[in-house]
Amino acid sequence: MRHALAAGLLLAASAASPALAHVTLERGETAPGSYKAVLRVPHGCGTQATTGLSVTIPEGVHSVKPQPKPGWSLATTVRPYQRAYVNHGREVREGVTAISWSGGSLPNEHYDEFVFVGQVDASLAAAGQIYFPVVQTCANGENRWTEIPAAGSRARLESPAPVLRVAAAGAPAHAAATVRAGTLTIAQPWTRATPGGARVAGGYLTVTNTGNAPDRLVGGSAAFAERVEIHEMATQNGVMTMRALGNGLAIAPGQTVELKPGGLHVMFMGLRTQLTEGQSVKVTLEFEKAGKVEVDLAVGGIGARSAPAGEHHHH
Repeated sequence: MRHALAAGLLLAASAASPALAHVTLERGETAPGSYKAVLRVPHGCGTQATTGLSVTIPEGVHSVKPQPKPGWSLATTVRPYQRAYVNHGREVREGVTAISWSGGSLPNEHYDEFVFVGQVDASLAAAGQIYFPVVQTCANGENRWTEIPAAGSRARLESPAPVLRVAAAGAPAHAAATVRAGTLTIAQPWTRATPGGARVAGGYLTVTNTGNAPDRLVGGSAAFAERVEIHEMATQNGVMTMRALGNGLAIAPGQTVELKPGGLHVMFMGLRTQLTEGQSVKVTLEFEKAGKVEVDLAVGGIGARSAPAGEHHHH
């Protein structure tokens, strides 16, 4: 089994890495207050290198400060806000409403991040989510990640703007982690932070089947990993072994199955990015009957044995 595990990890490390799709925010959920926005740029325009990136800051996100990037020129647009906001006891009526980084070169084969910090006003919790339209410029074209869905629409967008969900004031950022899909309830999904250079990570959650028919967790996908598998870890004669469940994980009617460190777990193979404590990462789980279900995994500390608490500090 140990040979099978080593072979599986080697296969994951050598598998082809398909291009990630959209420009997204590393942390897609926050409570009102300080927020560090990390725009992830996974590819260029077709095969062309990215030479510029601009982002529009939505109303209600104020006191914004961009992070310079070596080799790139930084410019901001400062305009009056629609209303006054308070930052550390001081009233602010104008601020940065757009940021642009230009003059650099990010090859299509490489990945990079563009960062700014700001304050998310509590009034945005009523909207539930806000959008940061981004234009990615290349030598002979551009990608416009600027589409915002109409209210109530669930239509798939071709070029969606990065989205940030805003929790109610005083609520933990990951309070809405429980997801329902058909007769399944998926609760407390989380993962661990990874050290630099790590190629694998585990995912943990609880699945309850409230229906009258069995279902099966068969796999999934994640932008930050090349492959997602379902694994089982066990200790036999003092030796810890791990194996992939080729047929997936059965969830019987009325059963609750816990995926946790040292036992059943989701395995992320071939990590493309380092997982950082306090962030949230999206994973699509695939069930035999319930289909594909997107969940947000809260990232706990390296070596954590249980899900992180609702409070997350990112500064």
